[in-house]
Amino acid sequence: MTGAAVEFVLDGGVLTVTLNRPEVLNAFNAAMHEALGLALKEARDPKVRAVVITGAGRGFCVGQDLREFKQESGDVAARLRTQYHPNIVALRSLEKPVIAAVNGPAAGAGLSLACACDIRIASDQASFVPAFINVGLIPDSGGSFFVTRLLGYARAFEWLTSGRKLTAAEAHAWGLVSEMVEHERLRDRTAELATTLAAMPTRGIGMTKRLLDRASTAALSEQLELEAQLQAAATASEDFKEGVAAFLEKRGPRFTGR
Repeated sequence: MTGAAVEFVLDGGVLTVTLNRPEVLNAFNAAMHEALGLALKEARDPKVRAVVITGAGRGFCVGQDLREFKQESGDVAARLRTQYHPNIVALRSLEKPVIAAVNGPAAGAGLSLACACDIRIASDQASFVPAFINVGLIPDSGGSFFVTRLLGYARAFEWLTSGRKLTAAEAHAWGLVSEMVEHERLRDRTAELATTLAAMPTRGIGMTKRLLDRASTAALSEQLELEAQLQAAATASEDFKEGVAAFLEKRGPRFTGR
């Protein structure tokens, strides 16, 4: 779908979702929340085997459009529950890899969105700003959850309470992003990684995500049981059969995501 506040295009099993309000560095408004929800619904289609989220123009996403917020502040908690939370939950519920291609500033809820993805690749022109504390607010849209998981409590606390901007190089050194590439190479490198992931056993990747999401809060016995259940499901997949056949036949596997 093109021409909307969020554009999404499927190509070879990779769904590229582009936040498309470049004139305001892709700040969130109600229309963009709705369009992102539609894109994430499309991402559930079995034809989609990897998802890329990026921004149009110079920015990834700088969080809430404060002009809209000033005009319609209303019940902030209700706004989060009805606009932000459903899309963060939908993103994490995707049982396929999601890459954030951070092409420019990621701030506030835009930073939270990037951190909710499975992998982050940053242009050398990207930057990362918690932003909330700079206007007297707290992290939302999962920011406190994902940043703590990525960086650990001490560094997350220090960063989220300082509001300090991280360069792409600093974010890479901290482990907030997996890779930093020259801005001109971001699209090609992201496409390369997304294509590689889309050719992998999609169900196995999805079940691995479920395990990792539970790992930090589950007791060992609970995690072992979940591993057993999901491994049983994995061995019933067509991709497992193909993987074993390819190994025995000494050839490359041809996974289908089933």
